[in-house]
Amino acid sequence: MPYDIENRLVVGLASSALFDLQHSDAVFREKGERAYRVYQREHQDQPLEPGVAFPFVRRLLALNALDPANPPVEVVLLSHNDPDTGLRVFNSIEHYGLGIQRAVFQQGRSPHEFIPAFNISLFLSANETDVQQAMALGLPAGLVLDSHAADDPEDEELRLAFDFDGVLADDESEQIYQQGDLEQFQQHEKDRADIPHNPGPLKDFLAKIARIQQLEQERSESESDYRPRLRLAIVTARSAPAHARVIKTMRSWDLMVNDAFFLGGVEKRRVLEVWAPHIFFDDQRGHLDATAGVSPSVHIPFGIANQ
Repeated sequence: MPYDIENRLVVGLASSALFDLQHSDAVFREKGERAYRVYQREHQDQPLEPGVAFPFVRRLLALNALDPANPPVEVVLLSHNDPDTGLRVFNSIEHYGLGIQRAVFQQGRSPHEFIPAFNISLFLSANETDVQQAMALGLPAGLVLDSHAADDPEDEELRLAFDFDGVLADDESEQIYQQGDLEQFQQHEKDRADIPHNPGPLKDFLAKIARIQQLEQERSESESDYRPRLRLAIVTARSAPAHARVIKTMRSWDLMVNDAFFLGGVEKRRVLEVWAPHIFFDDQRGHLDATAGVSPSVHIPFGIANQ
């Protein structure tokens, strides 16, 4: 029977985001494809170590327990490997008990063109070229940055943090800020507080995550002992009066988040170190270079901030 992906949250994942491939990649770079193939075959039953996106993906897939008969989350592996060398990745997925069954293997080619075919709302990779090419096509992609943030396996909550401009919304306001100054930006946003922003690259991802949060809310209402796992936050450099347009834009999209931090120049790292998201999305590398030490961080290379 056909498998419905239209009404699910589908995340596309490169093996470089899910697992630590530093040693494997070094073999490929230093000794070539033939040696890499031999190495992967010899180690195909040796599980790869978890990578930066692993804690996020593990918790995301755990949400399928909300409806095992019709799981709300699908994760698809998108790989540069051919099926033979990719076997180690699938064996590692099985070792960790991750419910990932679908994959695209394209030997030596970027698989990002298959993002629309699988109705993917977010593609994560540690390959900057793949991410840039996907974004150039208007596809929702993020670059997973190196991070040494510790994961607490006993923590079952899934916390997702989003910058607003250039991530959830477009970069209209960021353009105003880049062309003027803070006072001009604040006045621009105050004057347009009732005009919703156009969606940014991760708005659809947030909308589908919000549907799962609604499933959790319904379950908690029917089962008093159920504790919702998903928690969503906006972490933005905006402050009052520019906060109002963010809130009203979210209302116009019929979306809510649990928390919002309007920091007005306070370093995002200071807040994220306390809130401890399992993944944080921002369009500016300057912010992410500081946050990657305390939180798994993803660069969304969108808009004027990345030109």
